[in-house]
Amino acid sequence: MDGAGILAKGYARRSRTSKEIQKHLRFRITNVAATTVVSVRLAPNEVAKLKQLARRVGRSPSELGADLLSESIRRSDFAFIEFRDSAMGRQAYIQGTRLAVWQAVTVLRAHGGNVAKAAAHLRWPEAKAHAAVAYAKAFPDEIEEAVQENESVDFEQLSRLLPGIQRFDDLNLPKSQK
Repeated sequence: MDGAGILAKGYARRSRTSKEIQKHLRFRITNVAATTVVSVRLAPNEVAKLKQLARRVGRSPSELGADLLSESIRRSDFAFIEFRDSAMGRQAYIQGTRLAVWQAVTVLRAHGGNVAKAAAHLRWPEAKAHAAVAYAKAFPDEIEEAVQENESVDFEQLSRLLPGIQRFDDLNLPKSQK
């Protein structure tokens, strides 16, 4: 079985869309040649936890361990950045906030790239907005992919995820309440 088949088999345990699997496989396959094997010693209880977590997310312990180590390196390289699970998968977030970096970048763009205005809008210290900018500059493809994915969602797709959702325009509110 080729590498793609092995990865696809690992994803059979999770309910992922075909598009998500293809996106993950493209990422993994294109990056295989750019990786180096490193041996790491872990305590037996840490190995057990890593295997348990890997099973839970439908990945191999090696894949998950490499990603967690990569995230740890990124956290040490960038102030105010942390990683969390989300509906879109693991993402970089601004520490102490509920916003992913790509969301902060969207706010920054809405303010014409003015860090001071975006930080004031978010009620953040400017350092956190600068952290989003620094991370986005270092990983532009990651951020742009998330922004584009968000922008591609239309109301129909959203209504399938959130039954009963209504557009403000459909509520027939007086203009002063909109």
